[in-house]
Amino acid sequence: MTVSHQKQFVAAIDQGTTSTRCVIVDHDGQVVSSAQFEHRQILPRQGWVEHDALEIWDNTRRAVSAAMVAVDVSPEDVAALGVTNQRETAVVWDKATGRPIHNAIVWQDTRTGNTGGRPADRWLKRTGLLVNSYPAGPKIAWILDHVDGARERAERGELLAGTIDTWLLWNLTGGAEGDEGHAAVHATDVTNASRTLLMDLRTRAWDPELCAAVGVPVDILPEIRPSVGDFGKVRRRGSLPGVPIRGVLGDQQSAMFGQACFHEGDAKNTYGTGLFLLLNTGAEPKVSTHGLLSTVLYEIEGQEPVYALEGSVAVGGSLIQWLRDQLGIIPDAAGVEKLAAEVPDTAGVYIVPAFSGLFAPRWRADARGVIVGLTRFTDRRHLARAALEATCYQSREVVEAMVADSGVELTRLRVDGGMVSNELLMQMQADLLDAEVVRPRNIETTALGAAFAAGLGADYWPSLDDVASLPEVDRSWSPEMTVGERSGLIAGWNRAVERSYGWEDGE
Repeated sequence: MTVSHQKQFVAAIDQGTTSTRCVIVDHDGQVVSSAQFEHRQILPRQGWVEHDALEIWDNTRRAVSAAMVAVDVSPEDVAALGVTNQRETAVVWDKATGRPIHNAIVWQDTRTGNTGGRPADRWLKRTGLLVNSYPAGPKIAWILDHVDGARERAERGELLAGTIDTWLLWNLTGGAEGDEGHAAVHATDVTNASRTLLMDLRTRAWDPELCAAVGVPVDILPEIRPSVGDFGKVRRRGSLPGVPIRGVLGDQQSAMFGQACFHEGDAKNTYGTGLFLLLNTGAEPKVSTHGLLSTVLYEIEGQEPVYALEGSVAVGGSLIQWLRDQLGIIPDAAGVEKLAAEVPDTAGVYIVPAFSGLFAPRWRADARGVIVGLTRFTDRRHLARAALEATCYQSREVVEAMVADSGVELTRLRVDGGMVSNELLMQMQADLLDAEVVRPRNIETTALGAAFAAGLGADYWPSLDDVASLPEVDRSWSPEMTVGERSGLIAGWNRAVERSYGWEDGE
């Protein structure tokens, strides 16, 4: 770090589906401290997933404080704060008290899957999204319609709404009380706004017609700002008083930023609770004809936005958690690699983890999880290996759709997320994708992306080129499987997926 940089660090809050963490990052892009706290997964009924937004805010404060204390960092040492978050999760809260009027409805939740016959093509072209249970806008509308008096209160201006980044920003900048005479910042960035079904992808503004059709009053929505820009300052009471907030990105866009995917054709896959594969498509949004979403990748204040194609798979690491928690066949998540490596193949077993339907590129809400190909020979080792293969097959399907939409042949895939420490999985992915798989030295690139964005917004790093020089490669894997082997396995996977269709409908 050069002497000219008086500030030594940037900080980032990474609010995810299962936990909240804070990281402190130095000028070389190295994480010098982190703290993380899990929150409850609230499952009121089948297909419903909720979080307690107050618990998330409490964990955010705890994580920031713990990360700062761990390396004895003072607020004066921190140049800026960045925020990244689980995206489509929606919160509605009372403006006067700061209390949510309902649990946050999580991106995985399927209660808003009934589209009511909305013309899908119109929505896809305008928002880049498919009309299904995924976007945040219908979740906000559901809360307004199912909490007594909520819609009337929203119309009177008593309520605020947004995704988790908005909830955190509002609290970080003062909440209901504001901060030293300034009202709390009620804002979001373009990447999160693009996940609501309420924003026009090209104007990057709330669309009154779309908001009316979904049933969300525009006045309760946050101001949309560039991802790298001014989001106010952290309130005076807390662990980072007065620190400017200069970067906000949805988690998958943040992972792209953390992997320095700044050029058209760059792609990465995040292996977390779900699987999220993004391809940088440059300055123009591409409307998918193969079941993918089009989204804002990032926007730097004063510059044109950059767009991406995205394929989202609902079940990735959560399948390994299911093997551990529901079936009890592995002691911990790391144990799946050891168990799967004890057999050379799955003995014909396939697991299709359609626990809440299938996301990209199939989008089958009627699908449910199946295990096929079982014989008396099958044991838990084959199931462990089949679970890893399921992750690779789903990722391959998204890549095939991206190639078809963009015309760009993928030969190299950057990877990140907790699952990529599994080296057997990485080799399987290279084999089934027929492409090089590249893992960075720091696999938690989501948090790094928010830190990089904040540092860029505060001139801690002067340019994207400076940021691009920070990520370091740890290891890469090349395909070793024959064309015949690959084709046979993929054919079997497609047969297995077809067996998962129609269960929700009782067909």
